[in-house]
Amino acid sequence: MSQLKIPVLDLKPQYESIKADIQAAINRVLESGQFIMGPDVKLFEQEVAAYLGVKHAIGVNSGTDALVIGLRALGIGEGDEVITTPFSFFATAESISNVGGIPVFADVDLRSYNIDPEAIKAKITPRTKAIMPVHLYGQPAAMGQIMDIARENGLKVIEDCAQSFGARYWGTCASCQGLCQENTRTAISGKHTGTIGDVGAYSFFPSKNLGAYGDGGLVVTDNDQVAEVARMLRVHGAKKKYHNEMFGYNSRLDTLQAAILRVKLPYLDKWNEERRKVAKTYNDLLADVSGIITPELADDHVFHQYTIRVTEGRRDGVRKNLASESIDTMVYYPVPQDKLPVYKGQYPVNPVSDLLAEQVLSLPIWTELDWSVIHYVVDVLLTGMERKN
Repeated sequence: MSQLKIPVLDLKPQYESIKADIQAAINRVLESGQFIMGPDVKLFEQEVAAYLGVKHAIGVNSGTDALVIGLRALGIGEGDEVITTPFSFFATAESISNVGGIPVFADVDLRSYNIDPEAIKAKITPRTKAIMPVHLYGQPAAMGQIMDIARENGLKVIEDCAQSFGARYWGTCASCQGLCQENTRTAISGKHTGTIGDVGAYSFFPSKNLGAYGDGGLVVTDNDQVAEVARMLRVHGAKKKYHNEMFGYNSRLDTLQAAILRVKLPYLDKWNEERRKVAKTYNDLLADVSGIITPELADDHVFHQYTIRVTEGRRDGVRKNLASESIDTMVYYPVPQDKLPVYKGQYPVNPVSDLLAEQVLSLPIWTELDWSVIHYVVDVLLTGMERKN
């Protein structure tokens, strides 16, 4: 099998399984001639709102735009502090900076890789206006504790769900110590990520669990006023065309992408369950391997990435060995946000985030990944563990 290249993600099997429906959806849009804000956009917004159990779903151009528009719709602006995780893709902090806010980084939990609620508490100041948790790799953050903290301090919550579409919060956090209030946990248990805070922001980048064939994003909320502002912001700040009331953006979900997403949405829960099965196979094969720490396997985790920790400084050597056998892997993320050039030197150390950046390794995962390929990846990985870097 060493001659066969194994990508970290293969989208072709999924496409082949729904090819006829995808082609029909694309043809329908092409024949309609309505390529911007066509009927499929509104229909997708209605269908995805029903799936998520939320009042408003607003399609936008990208996950990054969803964060920016969500923040502005919540009234976050110049000089406002937003507490978020250092261990995420740059779009998380970038969106805060781009609306004039100040990202404040609270370190993450070593088991879940998500923002640590106790670290959030230590970062709150009179200038804090919001918390932006990221449901990293598809595992929900500790939303019970986060919502308690937000309520107690009068803060807004905007959830970065770029990697967690379809995940539900069940109150079984990886680092759960029963610290959230029981009534909070009960009230939000079973809710989709993105529907717990004030705003949820999603990405439909092709690699996501629910991926388009280009860029796309979504803002969701139960707040009528927030939804109205978000809808204005995506079309140059106007309720009525040529009657602009604020400075906005050209950030509309493309009709072709909406039509494609409509085809995919009914399959999402099945696909996410298949990802959990892949993750379980990996976990079983890697159980009790010295130097490997596997992710928590929980019903609420949708495994956008299957990410292990390789300890003892062996990560890069293991990755190199996998590459030598044509097995692709990824490091999400080699440089935490607070260490990026645009922010470097401005923040105190976040030791857990820094440690994860040296240890995390994402292995190949997609819905149709064959068990024999998983076994082969693990065999090569373990061979790499036996070698000196």
